[in-house]
Amino acid sequence: MVTKHEQLLEYIKGLEIGHKISVRQVARALSVSEGTAYRAIKDAENQGFVSTIERVGTIRIEKKHKGNIERLTYAEVVNIVDGQVLGGKEGLHKTLNRFVIGAMKLEAMMRYIDAGGLLIVGNRDQAHEKALQAGAAVLITGGFDTREDVKRLADSLQLPVISTSYDTFTVAAMINRAIYDQLIKKEILLVSDILIPLEKTSALLLNDKVEEWHRQNERTGHSRYPVMDSSQRLCGIVTSKDIIGRPRDLTIEKVMTKDPITVSQTTSVASAAHRMIWEGIECLPVMGQNRKLMGIITRQDVLKALQMSQRQPQVGETIDDLVDDQLSEMEGEEGQFRFDVSPQMTNHLGMLSNGVMTTAVTTVARRYFHRYKKGDLVIETITFYYLKPVQLESTVLIKLNILEETRRTAKFDVDLFNEGQAVGKAFIVSQFIPH
Repeated sequence: MVTKHEQLLEYIKGLEIGHKISVRQVARALSVSEGTAYRAIKDAENQGFVSTIERVGTIRIEKKHKGNIERLTYAEVVNIVDGQVLGGKEGLHKTLNRFVIGAMKLEAMMRYIDAGGLLIVGNRDQAHEKALQAGAAVLITGGFDTREDVKRLADSLQLPVISTSYDTFTVAAMINRAIYDQLIKKEILLVSDILIPLEKTSALLLNDKVEEWHRQNERTGHSRYPVMDSSQRLCGIVTSKDIIGRPRDLTIEKVMTKDPITVSQTTSVASAAHRMIWEGIECLPVMGQNRKLMGIITRQDVLKALQMSQRQPQVGETIDDLVDDQLSEMEGEEGQFRFDVSPQMTNHLGMLSNGVMTTAVTTVARRYFHRYKKGDLVIETITFYYLKPVQLESTVLIKLNILEETRRTAKFDVDLFNEGQAVGKAFIVSQFIPH
C-alpha cells in the first residue's frame, strides 16, 4: 500500500518544472496536515526535485543526474552568491550553460553572450537589457539594482536578474568553487551506481516457507536473501545460518533476522565496503523511502567497483589528492616516505594541520599495502600517541612498521620525523583486502 508521504512525493514530482510550491497548497491538494506537507517538501528538496530560495520561495526544479551534475541552475546560483532576485523568478529552475564576466565594452561583450548563459556585470543597465534579449540571465554585482523596464523584460522572458553584494571577482570564484565541488561529488561512487535492482535479484516474502529458501538457493547459488512484506518493505534478512535444522514448512518470518544492517542509495560505496568488512557480511539490502526495498549490493561488486574507481582519472582535486601528490617513497627504503608540507595543508598558525597529518599516515599505509602486499586497506582505528608542530614548507619522513599481519587484518605503527626529530607516532588497525 502506498503511504501518504509517498503520495505527496509523487504529487510534487508531477508538478510542472518551475512551478512554485507552498506548504498550504500541497496540504490542501492532498487533504493532509501542513506538518505532513512540510516534511514531504523537505524530503523532495533533499532528493533534488525542489529548491528553496530566500525571498522567493520553493520551486519545482528538474533533478540533475550524474551526467550533468556540474551544471548549475539559476536557483543554485542565487543561493551560492546569497543573491536577491530582481526579476524573472519563473526562470530560476533553468540550467545555465556558462557564465561570462562583463568587463569590456558592450559590443565586444555581446559576442560572448548566448542563450542559456549568465552575464556577471556591475551597474550597466544597457548590458542587462542586451543580455536578456540574447537569452541569458544577469547577475549584478556590487549590490546594484536595475531599471524597472529591465525587470519587466526579465519577467516576460522568464530569465532571472539577480543582485548580489559581492564583487565580480568573488562571485566568479564562488561559482567556480561550486562547480568544482559538484565535479568532486560526480566522481564519488554511490550505492545507486552499483545497486542490483530488486527485479534483477531474489527476495523472499514473510509468509514464504523455508522450502522456498532451498529452491532459491538451488536456483541461484546464493545463501542470503532480504525478506519483505507484500508492500515491498524490508522486514529482515535470512541466511543459511538461520535455515540450518529448521523444518521446511516453517515460515520465513519465524527464522529470519530482524532489523538487518542496511544502506541507502546515497551511501558512498567506500562507506558500504567498510560496513560490510567490519560486520563480516556478504550483501546489504538497499533501502528507499519508508523502508522500501530497492535492491541489494554484494561485497564482490563493492570491492570490484572500488578497484575500478582507483584506476579512473579524477577531475576535481580533494585534500587526499593534494596529500598524495606530496608523498614520495624513499628510494631503496621500503616503507619509508617523504612528505612535503604545502601552504594548503597548514592551519591558521602556519603549522601542519592534524587532519592532513592523519590523511598522510593513512595514505602511506594504503600505498604501501597496495604496492607490496597486493591489496587494499580499510582503516578501522587510528591512534596518535603524540603529535608535535610541523611548520610550513617542512619535510616529514614517515616510516611504516608492520607489527602483525594476517590474511584479513594488519596492525602497524607509523613514526614521523622532521629534521631528525620525532614529531609523531601512530598505531593503526585495519582490514586487508587482497587483490
